[in-house]
Amino acid sequence: MTFELKATDSASSARAGLIKTDHGQIETPIFMPVGTVGSVKAVQLYELKEDIKAQIILGNTYHLYLRPGLDVLEKAGGLHRFNGFDRPMLTDSGGFQVFSLSGIRKMREEGVEFRSHIDGSKHLFTPERVMDIERTIGADIMMAFDECAPGTSDYAYAKNSMELTHRWLDRCWKRFHETEPKYGYSQSLFPIVQGCTYPDLRRQSAEKVASLGADGNAIGGLAVGEPTEVMYEMIEIVNEILPKYKPRYLMGVGTPMNILEGIERGVDMFDCVMPTRNGRNGMLFTKHGIMNMKNAKWADDFSPIEEDGASVVDTLYTKAYLRHLFHAQELLAMQIASVHNLAFYLWLVKEARIHILAGDFSKWKPQMLAQVSQRL
Repeated sequence: MTFELKATDSASSARAGLIKTDHGQIETPIFMPVGTVGSVKAVQLYELKEDIKAQIILGNTYHLYLRPGLDVLEKAGGLHRFNGFDRPMLTDSGGFQVFSLSGIRKMREEGVEFRSHIDGSKHLFTPERVMDIERTIGADIMMAFDECAPGTSDYAYAKNSMELTHRWLDRCWKRFHETEPKYGYSQSLFPIVQGCTYPDLRRQSAEKVASLGADGNAIGGLAVGEPTEVMYEMIEIVNEILPKYKPRYLMGVGTPMNILEGIERGVDMFDCVMPTRNGRNGMLFTKHGIMNMKNAKWADDFSPIEEDGASVVDTLYTKAYLRHLFHAQELLAMQIASVHNLAFYLWLVKEARIHILAGDFSKWKPQMLAQVSQRL
């Protein structure tokens, strides 16, 4: 994997770059739709590629390990061949999912023992095991196994958690370099910066991560309960240390507003379940603001969902019709909303890139921020 920095905004840290992988290139800044179990919920493959124009999607190591399982994925030739998405993919390490199972897991130096949320069966994730699992899944970008501490953690817990993550990172790094890709194309490993909301811990973690010289680096443990302004502060601290000529991935963030603020602070890659999860519940993100499609105000609004929208569904259907589908609990409502929101997110980061390259991002960003954050 390679990364080429194309431009940096003169008045901020916003960057436009180009990632090249064996499955194609990714123009940054980029948003990555989340395909937890090998599919982006309510979205078909042709919509993902042709309408949404996703350049890269995510898979979830924990969920794919449990279903369909490693035997099926290996027989298929990896996740790309299994789900048909022939562009770049990234797998998280499963750490966040494992640690969210607080009642059915035990953590120790070796790794994390947990019970499946599906059938209660017992499993053990170690850094080495996670590297082997991600090799079998076959994503272009693999994430290191880490502990995601809650945003409200006290200093002692956050420090111990970060140090454990660093020890696990060393083991991930060693295992990654002891093994080879399984399907004839290269894979990259991204380490993850932790440290909760404590500046000194974030600096220490960023320095550890930067010292490895990985193909790219991630910022984890944010948007997990801390105030938004604190999240932005942590991003700024970390990005002062992470290498300039390597992509920076902010994990699990967030709203269109969060993404614009992250781009301004030098983040290149984003993912979040928000566009699909909120879409399935009737919330649409648009260029002009946020719409709740279940509201009565749309009942007799026969204008397109978004006249200048980024997706073909925006002009195929009206607001009144989409509201009707939600109230009738039709599955089509969730599909339309998910496709719309993802297409909007991909449009937003593409527009940011255009303005970074044009040299007027800092002028464009406040105007767009005001537009997308208002309620319609």
